[in-house]
Amino acid sequence: MKYFSYIFFLFFFVSSFSQVRLDKSRLDAKDLQKANEEKSSSYRNDTIGQRNSSSVSTSNKNAPKAKIDQYKIITIERDTLLVDTALTIQKEYQFNLLRKDIFGLLPFANEGQTYTTLDFSLNEFQSYPEIGLRGKHFNFLNANDIQYYHVPTPHTELYFKTVMEQGQSLNAFITLNTSERLNFSLAYKGLRSLGKYINQLTSSGNFRFTTNYQTKQKQYELKAHFTAQDILNGENGGIFNIDDFTSGNEEFRNRPRLQVYLNDAKTFLKGNRYFIDHRYRIDKEDSMNNLFIHHQFNYEHKFYEYNQATIATEIVTPDETLFIQRFGSSYALNNINDQLRYNRLFNKIGVNYENKQLGELSVFVENFNYNYFYNRVIINENGTIPNRINDDIFSIGTVYLFQKNKWNGKALYKKSITNQDISELDIKLAHRINDKNTIQIRFQNLNRIPDHTYTLFQSNFEKYNWFNNFKNEKITNIEGALNTQWVNLSLNLNTINDYLYFSNDDSTGEQLLVTPKQYSNTINYLGFKAQKEFKWWKLAMDNTILYQKVDQKDNVLNVPELTLRHSLYISEHFFKKALYLQTGFVVNYFSSYNADDYNPVISAFYVQNKSSIGDFPLVDFFVNAKIKQAQVYLKAEHFNSAMTGFDYFSAPNYPYRDFIVRFGLIWNFFQ
Repeated sequence: MKYFSYIFFLFFFVSSFSQVRLDKSRLDAKDLQKANEEKSSSYRNDTIGQRNSSSVSTSNKNAPKAKIDQYKIITIERDTLLVDTALTIQKEYQFNLLRKDIFGLLPFANEGQTYTTLDFSLNEFQSYPEIGLRGKHFNFLNANDIQYYHVPTPHTELYFKTVMEQGQSLNAFITLNTSERLNFSLAYKGLRSLGKYINQLTSSGNFRFTTNYQTKQKQYELKAHFTAQDILNGENGGIFNIDDFTSGNEEFRNRPRLQVYLNDAKTFLKGNRYFIDHRYRIDKEDSMNNLFIHHQFNYEHKFYEYNQATIATEIVTPDETLFIQRFGSSYALNNINDQLRYNRLFNKIGVNYENKQLGELSVFVENFNYNYFYNRVIINENGTIPNRINDDIFSIGTVYLFQKNKWNGKALYKKSITNQDISELDIKLAHRINDKNTIQIRFQNLNRIPDHTYTLFQSNFEKYNWFNNFKNEKITNIEGALNTQWVNLSLNLNTINDYLYFSNDDSTGEQLLVTPKQYSNTINYLGFKAQKEFKWWKLAMDNTILYQKVDQKDNVLNVPELTLRHSLYISEHFFKKALYLQTGFVVNYFSSYNADDYNPVISAFYVQNKSSIGDFPLVDFFVNAKIKQAQVYLKAEHFNSAMTGFDYFSAPNYPYRDFIVRFGLIWNFFQ
């Protein structure tokens, strides 16, 4: 981590002297504030503020200042957002490791661990298979998560937040241009937290480098990035005796005294990705009709390791001493070190025809090549477990994009032309009624290949070895969203056939012998969400309600029926508006249900119907302040923990976080 810090500060020092100023007009602080008020509420921004004249050379002292709307964030879909420096309740929701609103996700006790998914609609579906190991990927940035930038001057953002114990969470980011058409960004997110329980250390790093380039007439456009990510977690398997925790006994409020299933197990995931997306316009000049050649390249390598030095964990009870083999018998007597590797190469090339009035139509060919492998072949009572699966998939498809008046939409269809039976139909339509009211509709139909850990898995634990030939999952997804000045509503309907899941084969409950299974019946899911913020004087109340219902013959897809979040806060300016302050309460709640439990060997959740969690409030008190471009956050998390009883869990064997006070800040610099 320290080496990336050295690189960052060196890059920052050089950029402060090499930046090319692009803008020809500036706004003062009052003008910027007026401009911000005219923008859509989706892209609220504060003023950049006056730059210190002592930091400006004599030749640039009278140079005009950049407008806030010149600092642009660009997605891989070429959507443009604006840099947001306002302090809002949404910023409170997003002040976490993932840097996004995690309503519908329930974090585990230590920062950087996995999350229980309360909102099933947060799952994203695609036709190509993934590696699996979903519990390890919440903090792993995918290609679509990477953003690109177009800025007139260097923009730096520093993020800091305290953690549970012995560590910190940091995120340093800078973007700059070397010319009007070439922008770079460099960022590193690092985390270390020991945690409150035995064997709960988390340590992760997410490095990313991006570039955004276009020629003068935008004849050629390029977006590229490189990421290097690693995530290390101590895995304690949850606490052994739930009653020790729920009793509230003073002895066990010192959390290291709670005995856990695993004292020395850990998981490690790392991956590198090289990504290029570029297109070339055949005609030199942009006209009513344009023809493009588009190419996307994505190569990614991942490595996963499960390590456990001691097979049997010693558990001391008042009556006896037990030696627990949580995952059953193993081929190794000690020092289990399971490793798998995964390479994927994706290429997409297409021809796009653009008409300014009718939209853009493209035809493309995709190649998806993967190699998922271990270093051995296993022969057991179930037969031969191979050491690898690989495939080379070719697909053809078409995409139509249009934007006319207040309508915009996207229609995609693709299908494999090799012997794999995969297909994807994705249609999106949005209508902007006015600045405060929009409607969105989406229909998605997928025939997708199972993730690799369902098909092939190897381990030193005897029962964790399988090779399956599952059917493709068939998913129909319908989404609707109505965002109005009165209330925001969303509806999600899913029909799933041949659903894949993990469950425990041990009926005694003493061991975890988890294997993958495929559900032969149809699952129907409904999710309805409503959000509304009420404001009066300096007070505000933000409310979000999620209702979910699943129609299924057997309980293989479990979600809470009701999930709520209510925030009550007050906002005020102080010291001649030099300080902006927000303070209040955030209350989260979800109804009791049979939540999936977590298995660290496969780094995934498995279905269980014996234990329920939920039906407890999570109350946070926060004080947030903004001084110029610095935002300061102070939060008392779950301060009601000792008042409402010790029955709060993130998963059946994993307690949720105790009361803790955490501090942090986000500081933006515009040079």
